[in-house]
Amino acid sequence: MKKLITFSFRRAALTGAASLFLLCGGAVSAHAAEGSFTPAQRAEIVEIMRNALKTDPTILSDAVASLQAQASARKASSALETVRRNRAQFGGSTTDIVLGNKNGTLDVVEFYDPRCQYCRKVLGDVEHLISSEPNLRLVEKVIPVLGPNSLIDAQAIMAAGLQDGYFRFQKALMTDSATPSLDRIRRIAQSVGLDADRLLKDMKSPTVTAALSKNIELAKSIDLEGTPTFIIGDREIIPGAASEADLKAALDRLRKAR
Repeated sequence: MKKLITFSFRRAALTGAASLFLLCGGAVSAHAAEGSFTPAQRAEIVEIMRNALKTDPTILSDAVASLQAQASARKASSALETVRRNRAQFGGSTTDIVLGNKNGTLDVVEFYDPRCQYCRKVLGDVEHLISSEPNLRLVEKVIPVLGPNSLIDAQAIMAAGLQDGYFRFQKALMTDSATPSLDRIRRIAQSVGLDADRLLKDMKSPTVTAALSKNIELAKSIDLEGTPTFIIGDREIIPGAASEADLKAALDRLRKAR
């Protein structure tokens, strides 16, 4: 056991050293070079690193993974700070669509693209989460990032919201596999009881245009890389197609932190 612990500790140290080695461009930092090590010691450190990497190349991959994890953590921290500084814009603007309990204290913001296959995949889980979490306040921010067809669908979803038909139209649209077109939009609007003529007109309205532009601006402000992305309160960001279990666990953490 002692040998295993010693090996694990040594490997962790080498991984950390490899990370530092990468950050310093393969050289010891200027501070270390000037004050901490003699030239012979620096040469010995470099030789140890080279031999370790030759013997166990996974040290390098672990170091890269460690650096990537650190970068992701810094990015998430910066994004959450942006959310905290702009709470009203992320969760309380007049153009937001709020699902679930509008007065709930478990605030979640979802950025999604209606053409995104992963957003479609989590649609059912999100719906079930809304029905099972009475204190959930889910703010929906649709962002058309996948081209012209995404823009058409996003405009239509926002226009449906002006008729209080956001959720039923969104669900019908995102589970429909027909080729994107305005005729498809009209058909889906009629199927869920909306005024199709009004919806098609509202799609190009200043209200819808401004709301979508604002959503895209907010997505850029947190350096959002993909959809869906869930912001859990102002404490956690979950990118990608999170499972219902993942989202419930995040809500539990948020609930305990309140």
